Amino acid sequence: MTAKPISRREFLQLGALGVGAAALRAPSAAPYTGTVAHLPQFAEGDRLGRVAEEMDKFINLRTQPSSEAPLAGEVAGDTVLPWLREVVGYTPYRNQRWVETPQGYIWSPLLQPVRNIEHAPLDALPDYGDGPGMWMQVTVPYVEAQLEGGLARGFRVSYLVTNNFPIRFYYGQVMWVDGLRTNDAGETEYHVRELHGSRGDQFWAPAAGFKPIYPEDVSPISPEVEDKQVVINLARQTMSCYEAGREVFFCRVSTGRFGEETETPVGDYLRIFMKFMSTHMEGGASGAGYDLSGIGWATFIATGGIAIHSTYWHNNFGERTSAGCVNVTPEDAQFIYRWTSPEVPYYPGKEDQVAGTAVRVIEA
Repeated sequence: MTAKPISRREFLQLGALGVGAAALRAPSAAPYTGTVAHLPQFAEGDRLGRVAEEMDKFINLRTQPSSEAPLAGEVAGDTVLPWLREVVGYTPYRNQRWVETPQGYIWSPLLQPVRNIEHAPLDALPDYGDGPGMWMQVTVPYVEAQLEGGLARGFRVSYLVTNNFPIRFYYGQVMWVDGLRTNDAGETEYHVRELHGSRGDQFWAPAAGFKPIYPEDVSPISPEVEDKQVVINLARQTMSCYEAGREVFFCRVSTGRFGEETETPVGDYLRIFMKFMSTHMEGGASGAGYDLSGIGWATFIATGGIAIHSTYWHNNFGERTSAGCVNVTPEDAQFIYRWTSPEVPYYPGKEDQVAGTAVRVIEA
């Protein structure tokens, strides 16, 4: 499936934000021990930013919102910082947005906006599937998970285990939870897996980092309106939703990069034909492939795996970034998923081979 945006490594090269001075260097990621860690003590703040880079890579902080400003230090991938404000600065590229943190400025595409909202674990799971189970969404910057059985099947999980990195699920990911247990510390853990697209890896993770998604949370929006249309503007990198010609929703997007194999296809008569509450996407050539889990609110608009879907691995909305899909924030993806037809049954969270809401992809 064509879901991978520009890589984090490419972000570093494009933004002149590569490894530099070593002030404020964060410690490297803790080795994977096979046990579930407590939820980390994240930085305080109503809004936070997670460095969207591999755990063993570093990005630079600047003293001013400019790629030409002096270095203020560097921080490792997955570091979580207070998000003070977003400002306009300078880079030699189209995206001029920067985020101010207490330590310095970070180019905004490299910092995923996150929150740290913990939830009281459930005492028991409702029976929404073939047995106990329900959809849940990560609402903290990340949770660390234990691989069940010790044998990794997926490419990404195998890489993490082989290189002694922790397995993490990130803010906004949507997973299926079908079990719970109490660990030796008396804390509740959920049994977490993917229902669609994965190679079968299953995990245990701290329950406090997951928000239950109930059927009413995904009920259709304006189902009585028949005249609906989604318009995606490639030149402006925006998406609008119309009801009888009246715009009711607008957001920035990241569509496919320029190139024969990565551009989002243009079309005036597309229709949504498949939707997933959450799915796994993988593909690409060796060394340049992708393996992305828990992609929430995937609304497919064209053959070849082209979907509007939630994105947690970059914050470059408003710029061409993906390999064909339409990347949006988790919040925007959930609206599109609920507002468009077809309606999707809560379980198994999938509907396909239908003619749903009309979608128009235009070049300008």
